[in-house]
Amino acid sequence: MATILNFIRPDASAFDEFATFAMGQAFDTACAELHDSNLPKLVRETIAERIIEAAKRGERDPQRLCSSAVAGIRGDRKTG
Repeated sequence: MATILNFIRPDASAFDEFATFAMGQAFDTACAELHDSNLPKLVRETIAERIIEAAKRGERDPQRLCSSAVAGIRGDRKTG
């Protein structure tokens, strides 16, 4: 299973330990909420990108990070 760390570019931005942990929790939860342990790579990348973008804007709550990613995948209008 991929982790959020596989998608964070080392030169893109620096996240502290708390942010990285929150992002990891959000990523794992988002993948689980989609009820598929074998998600295509493109879907995992999209989830990670949405979480990373929200984290860059300062979001650190794992549930809100997850909600943003899952809502985007499901096509919902809510983005946390």
